[in-house]
Amino acid sequence: MSTFEVVAISLAGVGAGAINAVVGSGTLITFPTLIYFGFPPVTATMSNAIGLVPGSFSGTWGYRRELAGQRRRVLQLVPASLLGALTGSWLLLHLPAETFEAVVPVLLVLALVLVVVQPRIQDAITRRRERRGKMEASRGQVTAIVAVTYLMGCYGGYFAAAQGILLVGLLGSLLPESLQRVNALKNLLTLVVNAVAAAAYALVAYDRLSWEAAGLIAAGSLVGGTIGASVGRRLPAPVLRGIIVLLGIVGIWRIVGG
Repeated sequence: MSTFEVVAISLAGVGAGAINAVVGSGTLITFPTLIYFGFPPVTATMSNAIGLVPGSFSGTWGYRRELAGQRRRVLQLVPASLLGALTGSWLLLHLPAETFEAVVPVLLVLALVLVVVQPRIQDAITRRRERRGKMEASRGQVTAIVAVTYLMGCYGGYFAAAQGILLVGLLGSLLPESLQRVNALKNLLTLVVNAVAAAAYALVAYDRLSWEAAGLIAAGSLVGGTIGASVGRRLPAPVLRGIIVLLGIVGIWRIVGG
């Protein structure tokens, strides 16, 4: 690699780590960067997944206070993310990337609509629970949340781009939590997905990886995740919601426009 490539990929890693911690669409920076420098799409996807794990860890650690009190929910959802990531990783190794790319814009539009209307949905769910005299989620709602988490794990293990936005949009509409606490949960679940996918790629497709590119993204994302968590935790909910929508629109444009 040239010096320019090393610097560009490292900086892309910093940007991706920061954006993933705040919102979750950092792959839309690192993946096109690797493609630009000539990496095959599958190699870029797998190398990127490995490189973003350190950033997911630093972002999750930065949001550890917002995770407090969510232990039961974490124990319910982490296994779903893990199984989903394994499924998605298997699909990546056996199916063409176009299979998921075709539906990504539709999923993103749905997620952004949910992010915008999330306060109203949460209010409606809360009022319904109050009428029933029960504030805890019903068994059906818990099942739906676990199912959504599994499907998003499949998506993340396969394509990864903007999985954070999808998780925030869907979980934020189903859970009676603030946007920042949902974002903290999103960071943990994407860490699980990225770590599982990275391990799967390293074990069964190590010869198709670019370890140099993965290492550069890893170093950058570790720094970026710390920066993103520090900034993201201070953002008021309306500002964070606006950033999610803006980056989601950019993500749709990047994917559709190629």
